[in-house]
Amino acid sequence: MDPEKAVSNSNIVQEKKELEPVAIDTAVGTIGEPLEFVNTNTAGIIDPAVERAICRKLDLRLLPLLAMMYLFNSLDKSNLGNAKTDGMTTQLHFVGNQYNILLSVFYIPYVLCAFPVTMIGKRLGPANVLPVLMFGFGVMSLLAAACTNWGGLMTVRWFLGTFEGAFFPLVIYYLTTFYRRGELARRLGVFYAASNIASAFSGLLAFGVFQIKHSRVAGWQYLFLIEGAATVVMSSVAFIFLPRDIFGCKFLTAEQREIGLLRIQRDSSSVVNEKLDIRKALKVFSHPVAVVWVLIEMCLGVPLQSVSLFLPQIVARLGYSTVKTNLYTVAPNIVGACVLLILAFSSDFTRLRFPFIAIGFAFPVIGFIIYASIDVLHSIGVAYFACFLMTAGTAAPSVLLSTWYNNNTPAESRRAALTAVGVPMANVMGLVSSNIFLDKDAPVYLPALATTAAFGGLGLVLTVGLGLWMIADNKRRNNRAGVNLRVQDVSTEILSEGPAHPSYRWFL
Repeated sequence: MDPEKAVSNSNIVQEKKELEPVAIDTAVGTIGEPLEFVNTNTAGIIDPAVERAICRKLDLRLLPLLAMMYLFNSLDKSNLGNAKTDGMTTQLHFVGNQYNILLSVFYIPYVLCAFPVTMIGKRLGPANVLPVLMFGFGVMSLLAAACTNWGGLMTVRWFLGTFEGAFFPLVIYYLTTFYRRGELARRLGVFYAASNIASAFSGLLAFGVFQIKHSRVAGWQYLFLIEGAATVVMSSVAFIFLPRDIFGCKFLTAEQREIGLLRIQRDSSSVVNEKLDIRKALKVFSHPVAVVWVLIEMCLGVPLQSVSLFLPQIVARLGYSTVKTNLYTVAPNIVGACVLLILAFSSDFTRLRFPFIAIGFAFPVIGFIIYASIDVLHSIGVAYFACFLMTAGTAAPSVLLSTWYNNNTPAESRRAALTAVGVPMANVMGLVSSNIFLDKDAPVYLPALATTAAFGGLGLVLTVGLGLWMIADNKRRNNRAGVNLRVQDVSTEILSEGPAHPSYRWFL
């Protein structure tokens, strides 16, 4: 390691205050070694009780705020389905497949803008950029209520995609600057559960809002107005209270901030506050494993977006009224949030990612196959149970897959680049989902159900295959070197160099 980059524990605070990148010499401790007691004047050994106190304070400050932000993000992105059930498409005189085109348009700027905006977020700081993005998509939701035709709503959806594309990648990167690798999945799970809760809350909110009767303002317009206004207000709260980095956490003591930085260097980032270098960041895609991760993201994107966009239509086939259809989407989404948390906490506990990603893929595949195979109207209970399976496994693979490749990428710029490509690729598959659930196939939607199950099945196969390959590759590397290294035994400095280094080990 370059000695000019290495700083002792006593100098960490001073270096950070000068806004310089900080790398702590990996000699202060080996990844995975017991952390038995604290003495900031010794070789970087951390008291577990102090570490737990730091995590507890971070959890109480970061997770509720980020979860609320993502809840509003999900509401503003997916409320179109609820609005359609209240007659929006009829009042705006949609014809043919204009609704499907409207859904598709969203994903073009979503993907095109995700990478550059994420890189801007890395450069300027996620805590500065995330509230600005949130303000933008809140304003777009407000403007949607004023639209009087398909063209106007399409324009709003375009800019909505522009503001939302980098939101989730930036949140993932942001959390990696506060938590160790083995702590990340359950935190992302709590954060992402807000999406499921948002879907459930969206149904409840739509149920209530659609009871409002006004001669000049439709229920779906009230829905956009209420959700957009709440998002704008929340963006201001986020800008004030989100800490810029670990040293911006005024709720931590000076010693805790110093130890917090040491934790991240030891088991997350090889260089904390690494300066952005686009050329070096893009090198992450030079290894085939990164390509496979992106392919898995694409596979999970179809069931994820199908459930997010079309669950109200899937439930509507059970024969319920508009009001009950929105109400009956609540329970499946709540169950999906619970399953997500169970898988995320289990993944962190075992320090394994791919087996739980595979389990997550299996649920919706089974759910869509069941729903497509039965006579729904004569087996309403079974069909509704299939809806629970669909929601149970759509969110977990997204969270755990993002955690998986972030855990294997200690270099901050490369981590941000991979996330900025991977997450949008999952979302761009909404282009597939929004164009397979066609009105001409309603109410059965058999081609859409089969296509969704096929993508989920392919994602399951790729996940298991890549996980088994990583196990075999770790064994080959150990046999070649005559050692028995685990990923937690390798310093972040070595891990940041990537698989080309002989001591690199995969985080499974």
